[in-house]
Amino acid sequence: GLNIEGYEDFIQTDASINPGNSGGALVNLRGELVGINTAIIGPAGGNVGIGFAVPSNMARVVLDQLIEYGEVKRGQLGVIIQDISAELAQALGLETTNGAVVTEVASGSAAQTAGIQPGDVIVAVDGRPVRNSGDLRNRIGLLRIGSNTRITLIREGRELTLDARIGIARASADVEGEELRAQLAGARFADNPRGSGVRVTDVQRGSPAARYGLRPDDLIYAVNRREVSNLADFRREVSESGRVLALSVQRGNMSLFIVIQ
Repeated sequence: GLNIEGYEDFIQTDASINPGNSGGALVNLRGELVGINTAIIGPAGGNVGIGFAVPSNMARVVLDQLIEYGEVKRGQLGVIIQDISAELAQALGLETTNGAVVTEVASGSAAQTAGIQPGDVIVAVDGRPVRNSGDLRNRIGLLRIGSNTRITLIREGRELTLDARIGIARASADVEGEELRAQLAGARFADNPRGSGVRVTDVQRGSPAARYGLRPDDLIYAVNRREVSNLADFRREVSESGRVLALSVQRGNMSLFIVIQ
């Protein structure tokens, strides 16, 4: 499926892509590989003339990393970013909506070391303009770990260029339950790698979290009936909720409530 929070930069094509074609080559008229067929839009699972492919340059970076490391290691600045709406551009005194605005900088991250601050608008990476937050995420994610990159940004109307050393993006950025609430101690939480929600990655036997009924591989998709799409949502809902938490949990094929108080 298409995940707006992931590392994606699809080529749209009208070449026929049907179930079972994913992973196949998308070639141009010269027989050159331009992408890897990935997804379709079809109400009944069949082709309706709209398909998507991962660009070959992205696939090449992934292949090189698999050969070198045996896994994909995403680059990371350590920032939370968002797109720039017309209203936000006006409020920030920007002439365009291109770029991505920094809303948070992680402590100890490459961004903090480089001097990037909340409110900065990143407009280019290594001299290449940034279209939006998704473009920036892809570009940083494909950079080699430990490489130096030039980040061009707008701060209070002035253009600055900072040097950043790219760090590694942790696969799940696990959070310990006791960091969120004492009753969740003994559990570890992470973003769901397969889509929306928060995955319970570990529960220590005899811990408060275990006594309340949490189990490894539980998928939490709501807190007090408020949907959580990722770990940041989960952290916010837990901190803003009252004494009682009603966790909506998917456990295998079963849905249930777990009450934490």
